[in-house]
Amino acid sequence: MRKKVLIANRLDQTIIDQLDEQFDLSYIKTYEATKEELYDAVKDVHGIIGHGITIDKPLLKEAKKLEIVCNISVGFNNFDVEAMKQYNVMGTNTPDVLTDTVADVIFGLLIATARRIPEMDRLVKDGKWKKNMYEQLYGLDVHHKKIGIIGMGRIGEAIANRAHHGFHMNVLYHTRSRKYEAEEKFDAVHCSLEDLLQQSDYVVLMTPLTKETKGLLSLREFQLMKDTAIFINGSRGQTIVEKDLITALETNEIAAAGLDVFEKEPVDPDNPLLKMNNVVTLPHIGSATYATELKMASLAYENLCKGLTNEMPITLVDKAMWDLRKK
Repeated sequence: MRKKVLIANRLDQTIIDQLDEQFDLSYIKTYEATKEELYDAVKDVHGIIGHGITIDKPLLKEAKKLEIVCNISVGFNNFDVEAMKQYNVMGTNTPDVLTDTVADVIFGLLIATARRIPEMDRLVKDGKWKKNMYEQLYGLDVHHKKIGIIGMGRIGEAIANRAHHGFHMNVLYHTRSRKYEAEEKFDAVHCSLEDLLQQSDYVVLMTPLTKETKGLLSLREFQLMKDTAIFINGSRGQTIVEKDLITALETNEIAAAGLDVFEKEPVDPDNPLLKMNNVVTLPHIGSATYATELKMASLAYENLCKGLTNEMPITLVDKAMWDLRKK
């Protein structure tokens, strides 16, 4: 008998066709479903693949046959990892394949914010470009400035590479453990969070969302930054206290912000950040290219197939999940 797989929210048709040859498929749009509909959808499935489905203890209690959940993302803050281990369910993510794509968009966001590109685009299209505007059009230089990267994982290193080799920037970074190879490659300097905030012209937040990083930057941290500094968030919206960022921008504690993530997504249309000319906003598109999405979906597919045929998945979020299943 074929095992059952639930597709959450979206999946490339190429991968759906491959899954359809091996498994019985069902679908759910979690953002439209009630809890009762969600619990009913997971009741008999052996595997889940897709985006944005919260795997917590209440769901696991209902999903009695569930063996594996395969995220199509590098993040896995939708997983209650300890509960999954308790219920003997594996979880996987898709690191590496999206590194350069995300680094591209985060650095593009940095440049767009520094040089006020969206604001200048609107000015030209609205017919407001007049002669001799000069200082009204000024932005901030990126080249040879100091960038502080909070979270020097794979994407952080890719951003440091672009900053150092492409824009001759001085690289500071803050992470729990030093990255000696990154220091050698990019002349990067490991420092405390406070020193990084105080010294950097650009602060780029790239940490995963965990209990330790939730609300990592609040008003105190924004006040430590230069009043000319620009803040870029490419991690998760909950890694900062969003209302404190709003306050910091309103009181000129920092100069500007570029955001690919928000505390609530999709962002509330009444969010004050959307009314600020010195804030550039993106709809969480870090990995959103067709080629990268397909690579991520393909990796998630491989993880799912391995997990459902008693092979170790390629990118488990916690190897203990496999060890527990083999006992």
